[in-house]
Amino acid sequence: LLLQGIHQSSLAQLIQLQTPASYRVCHHPKMSDDKEPTPTPEERPSWLKEGMAPLADGEYDAIILGTGLKECIISGLLSVNGKRVLHMDRNGYYGADCASLNLSNLYTKFKAGDPPEYLGASREFNVDLIPKFIMACGNLTKMLLHTKVTRYLEFKSIDGSYVYKGGKIMKVPASPEEALKSSLMGLFEKRRFRNFLIYVDDYDEVKPETFKGLNLQVMTMRELYKHFGLVEDTHEFISHAMCLKTDEKHLDEPALTTVKELQTYMYSLQRYGTSPYIYPLYGLGGLPEGFSRLCAIHGGTFMLNRDVDEILLNAEGEATGVRAGDQMAVAKFIVGDPSYFPRDKIRPTGKIVRCICFLDHPIASTNDSESCQIVIPGPQVNRVNDIFVCSVSSGLNTSAKGIYIAIVSTKMEGTQPEEEIMPGLKILGKILQRFTTVASGYEPTADGKADKCFISSSFDAASHFEGDCDDLLSLYERITGEKLDMNINADSVEADY
Repeated sequence: LLLQGIHQSSLAQLIQLQTPASYRVCHHPKMSDDKEPTPTPEERPSWLKEGMAPLADGEYDAIILGTGLKECIISGLLSVNGKRVLHMDRNGYYGADCASLNLSNLYTKFKAGDPPEYLGASREFNVDLIPKFIMACGNLTKMLLHTKVTRYLEFKSIDGSYVYKGGKIMKVPASPEEALKSSLMGLFEKRRFRNFLIYVDDYDEVKPETFKGLNLQVMTMRELYKHFGLVEDTHEFISHAMCLKTDEKHLDEPALTTVKELQTYMYSLQRYGTSPYIYPLYGLGGLPEGFSRLCAIHGGTFMLNRDVDEILLNAEGEATGVRAGDQMAVAKFIVGDPSYFPRDKIRPTGKIVRCICFLDHPIASTNDSESCQIVIPGPQVNRVNDIFVCSVSSGLNTSAKGIYIAIVSTKMEGTQPEEEIMPGLKILGKILQRFTTVASGYEPTADGKADKCFISSSFDAASHFEGDCDDLLSLYERITGEKLDMNINADSVEADY
């Protein structure tokens, strides 16, 4: 059903009809008068407060708040490990802030009236609220393979990856032949670039013979670039378009982390040959739905359209459950996105501006690509943070034929959102319609071990999931006390939980 673009409540209905009674998916209308019967004093469990009724089954190992991708992955992994999970969301659809909406729902969200007929039928659109691509050999791909969520989804490779340099859009080379023809570098610089990539490709931190006398745990990335004679323009291109760094801080930090990120990019590029990125048909909203299904199949209970009024704490300040109206449920710990927790448990990390644009043409200088990523390095446009442009179209079942969706995003440095993204908007050409949002980012103030509130960080402004996966892996380790096994080869389809 996901491959046919049937999402959200249809998925829940399918699960209810075709799976055993050991789990359920509950859709609660916001104004529903349906309530669990209040137990008599003789029936009342010790945890249930006077005048309250149990929420769903009442007792769980974990309560997950929000059906964003991180929360859905956590609920899927916990349920597979035998935990009893209650998963709640204030929205009537899966995905929270990273949902994919059809045209009607998108226009409703932005209070923009009815969609114009020239864009096409609403059902043909799956517009991502947070635009990101998946690194083909990155950590998210490993999680998808490890849990076999890939059986619910179908993916396509992105047509190309581009970088903005000197006022022009240039393709990031995807092969040695393209590198030799590329105008990104001069002839002698290409040779130095090639030698640098050979070194990175051969480098293995457990094989000292591959170090070639360089200690990447001490040497900075700037020093490594200079060691191979690369000029600053090449530093910028490699760091921003290949290592996917969003600022210049990494240049004066030990090179090992950045080199590993470059290796992931190179391995991902070698896998498909056109770009290092893949993307699910029908939009990113299928990812949280896939992990939600994994959770449900292993006994999880889902409640959509169900907000939380209070996180219940004991005398020691530890989270013990949640209250929704006059119903409550208890659990050993609570997991959720920052929007469900009190302000004293989160702190701001800045604001991110995103602009969803509808076009009737592919972006110029991208070889008429149906899908692509363009990185605008901050220094190229007198900024600190990079600007990202993601473009998708009907080839990925995200829009009507002939309509392209381009989403421009960056971390804000000032107070004028339109000015922040203007370099990205200028390269798009004629824009039929656009919607701009400014989202505040948050992160937890503590690791959650003391108060049993395990909070994810908001999604970053990057056009890929690698930074968000680092946060997810940290969240999993804080919850379980164990690192998630990520040793699976991203080319493997055999591993399974």
